[in-house]
Amino acid sequence: MNTANKLTMARVVMIPIFLLVLYLVIPPYRNYIALVIFILASVTDFIDGYVARHYNQITDFGKFMDPLADKLLVVSAMLWFVESGMMPAWAVLIVVAREFAVTGLRLVAVDNGRVIAAGWSGKVKTASTMVCICLMLLPIPAGLVPICVAVIVVTTLYSGVEYFVKNRDVLNWKK
Repeated sequence: MNTANKLTMARVVMIPIFLLVLYLVIPPYRNYIALVIFILASVTDFIDGYVARHYNQITDFGKFMDPLADKLLVVSAMLWFVESGMMPAWAVLIVVAREFAVTGLRLVAVDNGRVIAAGWSGKVKTASTMVCICLMLLPIPAGLVPICVAVIVVTTLYSGVEYFVKNRDVLNWKK
């Protein structure tokens, strides 16, 4: 297993540890410990992508597992927020639906010999989601939590719509 894949697997292993900390450690320490784990996992995502591209360690395993690990990390945090009453379930549904839809679009595109690369709005969505999750793990004023949820939902919807508008020809939609 190459370095990039090891980093991806490290991120996968951190997900249940992140959740165990949230469930088993006494507040307020749990949130700070979980925040550190979440940041470490997020950093491994950046590093494994860099290593894979820079050292030509791109593998089918990495192509499959890296995005899966990212989604599992984000959704696990969001589900914790739903259970804690900090985030409505419909917001998580929007995030999950967007991921399924974009993945489906990419699968159809690949089947037609085309690769849909991550767009700028997708990168903004990912960065803003990670920042908002980090903020929500901190003891921020309650009024900022709905702002974080709104940022996550708006950037998710925008990037999802953009993927489909820019690539509507993949599904043979008329322009």
